[in-house]
Amino acid sequence: MTLTSPSVLDQLRALAQDTRYDLVRHLAAGERCVCDLEVLLSLPQSKVSYHLGVLRDAGLVTAEQRGKNTYYALRREVLYRLGGALLTDLLPDGMPMTHQVKSVC
Repeated sequence: MTLTSPSVLDQLRALAQDTRYDLVRHLAAGERCVCDLEVLLSLPQSKVSYHLGVLRDAGLVTAEQRGKNTYYALRREVLYRLGGALLTDLLPDGMPMTHQVKSVC
């Protein structure tokens, strides 16, 4: 079985949900335990863990088990590259950025 890395669209979808966006904002301040994130978001553990799983699958966060607790951290380098990857996907090389060469109307 071959694992593929998440696409730009996968990562944007993960960030586009309110709870996941809030999780990323909290993780931007530093590593957090799931129990801390539950309190910050006023959500049950199951919902927080589900959304963290989506972010992990999108490659945006890492998880580390320590004893009974799981700690999550933001993968900042992935977020930094996401903007450039988005522009590369939307504006491929050779595409004029100032005007349309052929009009459709």
